[in-house]
Amino acid sequence: MTALRRRQMTAANQRVMQPAGSTPSQLSLRDRAYAEIKRRINRMDYRPGAYLNEAQISRMLKIGRTPVHQALDRLMLEGLVQVIPRKGVIVQSISLDQIMQIIDVRLVNELYCVELAVERATAQDIAGMRELLESAGPLIHARDRERLMNLDRAYHHSISQAARNPVLSDTLATLHDRSLRFWFISLSNDLQLRRVDEEHRAIFDGIVRRDLPGAVAAMRAHIESFRKNIMRTI
Repeated sequence: MTALRRRQMTAANQRVMQPAGSTPSQLSLRDRAYAEIKRRINRMDYRPGAYLNEAQISRMLKIGRTPVHQALDRLMLEGLVQVIPRKGVIVQSISLDQIMQIIDVRLVNELYCVELAVERATAQDIAGMRELLESAGPLIHARDRERLMNLDRAYHHSISQAARNPVLSDTLATLHDRSLRFWFISLSNDLQLRRVDEEHRAIFDGIVRRDLPGAVAAMRAHIESFRKNIMRTI
């Protein structure tokens, strides 16, 4: 692989590993407000049931109230906030039923996705996955849950890209996005963070060896482990 291609892959991985919803500074004020509010919801700075005051958020982000209002409207459509008449905007409560439904849909789609990745992943795809996995160790040591959460999202994105099915990739991106704050809640100790890293490496090993049953089994174990962590936590 050329040096140019390695730099391109590194830049792509870094973009995906940015906090969910993060955007370059040149994007609109509305997008910047959306990205920061969503980031704070996912990392539980704004906890379920908390009231969000537009004026206060506007002052904190140094962004006008109109972009903040537009950002909250977008987050309402995504199910992350709820508007209560005559009361205001609150962070949507966490629903165990909802996350179980998301996990069920992920299970069906991600098993198929990893099947395709085993068959279609190129050497460049595999190099990108390996680079992400190699970045996990220092983050685990630092207990940097936010960056590990985004690394998990980036790693699954790299598998969906290797599957060469854009519709499937978009579907999984939406499911992962909706799972982020559940990930942050459930993986709260060092043992769980290391376990996720081991599960990621087992999936990677199956893809590298073109071992379809092994990769599928590893992906199933990874998602079911997430389910168990959620059920223990919520």
